[in-house]
Amino acid sequence: MKKTSAIHNHSLRERLHRVIPGGAHTYSRGDDQFPSMAPALLKRGKGAYVFDMDENRFLDYGMALRSVTIGYADERVNSAAIAEIENGVGLTRASMTELQAAERLADVVPSVEMVKFAKNGSNATTAALKIARAYTGRDYVCIPKQHPFFSFDDWFIGTTEIKRGVDRDRASKTLTFDFNDLASLQRLFDQYPDQIAAVMLEPTTHVTPAFLSDHDRNWQEVTYDKAGVKCPSFLTQVRELTSSQGSLLIFDEMITGFRWHLSGAQEFFGVEPDLSTFGKAMANGFALAAVGGRSEIMEVGSIDKPNMERTFLLSSTHGAEMPALGAFLAASKICEEENVPAHIWNFGLNLKNGLNNLANEYGLGENFEVEGPPVALNYVTRDKEGAPSAGFRTLFAQEMLKKGVLIPWISISLSHGEEELEFTLSAAREAFEIYRKAVDADSFEDYLAGPPIKPVFRKYN
Repeated sequence: MKKTSAIHNHSLRERLHRVIPGGAHTYSRGDDQFPSMAPALLKRGKGAYVFDMDENRFLDYGMALRSVTIGYADERVNSAAIAEIENGVGLTRASMTELQAAERLADVVPSVEMVKFAKNGSNATTAALKIARAYTGRDYVCIPKQHPFFSFDDWFIGTTEIKRGVDRDRASKTLTFDFNDLASLQRLFDQYPDQIAAVMLEPTTHVTPAFLSDHDRNWQEVTYDKAGVKCPSFLTQVRELTSSQGSLLIFDEMITGFRWHLSGAQEFFGVEPDLSTFGKAMANGFALAAVGGRSEIMEVGSIDKPNMERTFLLSSTHGAEMPALGAFLAASKICEEENVPAHIWNFGLNLKNGLNNLANEYGLGENFEVEGPPVALNYVTRDKEGAPSAGFRTLFAQEMLKKGVLIPWISISLSHGEEELEFTLSAAREAFEIYRKAVDADSFEDYLAGPPIKPVFRKYN
């Protein structure tokens, strides 16, 4: 591996920040989210690997912010997109590809009868909120405070620490509750009777919806083949509450869609929302998102209902761009035929057990842990006293990076196989040697090459 010099990296960072606010077009890709020695720029990706400007290869667990579940530059997906480029990319009227993609999503996800496509998830979730307000005639939306991101629009950003430039009036209509705490949501319905248009939430993250019975409560034992087990959970309670209150239930499946199950986490948990939003993995990284739901709700955006008051829904020149839709058609077919979710579940289980076993081997069981179900893993780092530590998280990521593994978080693809698992565990063994020394010294600073990573949602730089 040819090493990239610190001077070269610094020069690239300077160029990025000179022309791009934040140095990237997503804050999750920013310098402050990675160890200082991480490559400033990536040149390309293939399979489960990314390459920097000097062709250094890294096994990637970022996978383009969790949007790639088959693998980078998959020839089948790329060929489908290229074919649509040859067809003209975007036409003056709706395309056949647009129709086929909408029909495919409706076929794959039972709760979806009508679809509107977009180019990013933020536009899709904001559109879902607009649909809910138009359909119910109400103004408020409830979201869990524990779920990290729903939209770059003010209705959500205004609930975070970053309020500069935000329209406070728009944000005032967004109410927060605690995930897995029905009472906290019920209080909002009591406080705002007949005013809540929708409850929007991710059906699950690495923190799963609490089960209401003993059945399958131990997530250590849950595997992909448990999909379809309709066990009452917190999601069931939210479904019942929203229905009784005349509000809509919106599942944000940007991350869970085509990952937990071909038909989304809603199928896995057996709870059908009124509206759903999808993105990321649906097109294996191509820029595509969607909002879909029952026809009677989605039709607020229709133009073929005489004398109905209009709702100006998603209207985007590039919303139905054909290459991305072609990529979705190919990616969803691969997801179904090769059972990509099952592979992610299985690899995740082996990775989780492998990393946790290694941590215990080094006496770091109290300082490092991979948590969550195999399909939605999260690694937690703690200092000598057992307190969560961004510094130790940065240290682990730094040491893995030195061995050729880029692991800002854990996102798995079909391209992660046995070779990649062994490579990861080999790198982790060496990383834990340094981690052990840092814990013993009660100081990550002595081993860290730069500053610790920082939260995205913080008030000041």
